[in-house]
Amino acid sequence: MGCPLSYRSLSLWHESVPDDWSPRPALPGDRDVDVAIVGAGFTGLWTALYLARAEPSLRIAVVEAETAGFGASGRNGGWCSALFPSSLDSIAKRSTREGALALHAAMRGSVDEVLAAAELEGIDAQAQKGGTISLARSAPQWARARGHVDDARSWGLGEDDVRLLDAAEATEVLAGTRVRGATYTPHCAAIHPSRLVRGLAEAVARRGVTIYEQTPATAIAPGSVATRHGIVRAEHVIRATEGYTRTLAGQRRAIVPVYSLIVATEPLSPQVWEQIGLRRRETFSDHRHLIIYGQRTADDRLVFGGRGAPYHFGSRLRPGYDLVPRVFEGLWATLVDLFPVVSDAKVTHRWGGALGIARDWTASVGLDRSTGLGWAGGYVGDGVGTTNLAGRTLADLVLRRDTELTRLPWVDHRSRSWEPEPLRWLGINAGLRAMTWADAEEARTGRESRIARVVSPFIH
Repeated sequence: MGCPLSYRSLSLWHESVPDDWSPRPALPGDRDVDVAIVGAGFTGLWTALYLARAEPSLRIAVVEAETAGFGASGRNGGWCSALFPSSLDSIAKRSTREGALALHAAMRGSVDEVLAAAELEGIDAQAQKGGTISLARSAPQWARARGHVDDARSWGLGEDDVRLLDAAEATEVLAGTRVRGATYTPHCAAIHPSRLVRGLAEAVARRGVTIYEQTPATAIAPGSVATRHGIVRAEHVIRATEGYTRTLAGQRRAIVPVYSLIVATEPLSPQVWEQIGLRRRETFSDHRHLIIYGQRTADDRLVFGGRGAPYHFGSRLRPGYDLVPRVFEGLWATLVDLFPVVSDAKVTHRWGGALGIARDWTASVGLDRSTGLGWAGGYVGDGVGTTNLAGRTLADLVLRRDTELTRLPWVDHRSRSWEPEPLRWLGINAGLRAMTWADAEEARTGRESRIARVVSPFIH
C-alpha cells in the first residue's frame, strides 16, 4: 500500500520517511488498560517507551486522532535543543535558584538522552549534535546577545553552556549578512523529526504498547478516555495533546494553538554550502524578537521557519492554517536577506503546524494522584527535547518513584486558563504584531525598540 497522500504531503519530513504511513487499526470498542495516553506525538510516545521499559507487564494504550507523528512532532523545525520556554529567573521566582539550575541541567541532558534512546531503539533520525548559533545582525541584537551571555554567567554557567562569538568567529560558522557577532551553545542537535517520531511509534509497539490510530479522543476524565470508537478505562490517563488540547471537552482555554510555518529548499550544492557554512549542521537563528529558526538537513537542504502566522479566533485548528502565502513570502525574503547566495534556489516544500502555549508561557508536567490524571505540554515550540524529559518524568510519576526528575520545578506547575474570546484573540495577535513592528523599528533606527520593551515581558 502506498503512503496516503494526505500524510505524505504534510511536510518535507512526512514525505521523506521510509514507511508507508498506513494507519494502525482504530480502537475496536471499550478497553481496560493500566495507562491510557492521549496523543501519539513525542510526549505520548516517550512516556509509553519509558513506562514499557521500566514495567513491561503494564498494559499501555495510546489513542491518536490521526497517525503517530501527524502533528507538531512530525513537522517541526528539527531542533532537539535544551531550550525551555521560561527563563531561569522566572523559574527561580516560582521555586529556587537551585531548582532552576537543576531544570536547566536536565534539559541539557535531554538532548543527549534523545540521541542515546534513538540509537538504542535503532532509529535513524539523521541527527547531528552541532549546537546552535544565534547571529546578531544589528546593534540592538548584539546588545541582546551580550546580555544573554552576561545573564548566563550570573547563573554560574560557563562557555560550555553558551559563549559569545565576535564577527569573525560567527562568520566562520555561519556567513550571514551584516553579522556583528553571535551566541553559540553546543546543546542542540539537528534531527529529522518525522523519522524520530515514527521510529518511536515502532519502538513502543515492539515493546507491547498498543497504538490506536484514527481514534479521536473527545474527553478525558478520572479513569477514562472517551473516543469516537469507545471508552478506554485506565487507572492513569495522560494528556499529551499539546496544540490539539482544545479538541478535548472543557480544555479549550488550557493550551492555545499558535501556528509556525516553514519552507525548505532543494538540496544545495557544495559550493553554496561552502559560502554559507554550517559544516557541523549547526542549527541557527538570530537575536530578533519574532523567532526564526533553521537547519542544514542531512541531504543538504535549508529548512527555515518562523513565527508570524496569526492566532485564529476560538483556538480553531484547520488544515488551511498551515499554508499562509504572505508568511511563506516573508520567510523566503528573510532567508535570502540572510544568505543572498540562495536567491536562485528552488523552494520545494512549504508547510506549517500548531504549537501549544500555556497562559504563562511555561511548560509543565504533572500527575494528580487523587484522580490519576497526568499531563505535559505548553512547550512553545521547544518540544523535541522537552518532551523526552516529560516522558521520563511522567513514567516516574506513574510508577510512584521519587526521583530527581519528579522534584524539578516544572512538575505539577499549573498555568491559569487563557482569557475568553475575543480577549485572547486580541491579545495574542497584538503581541505577534508588536514583535514584527519592533524588528522593523530596530532595522530602521538601529536602536532597541520601545515597543519590544513594553510587550516582550508579556509574551515570553
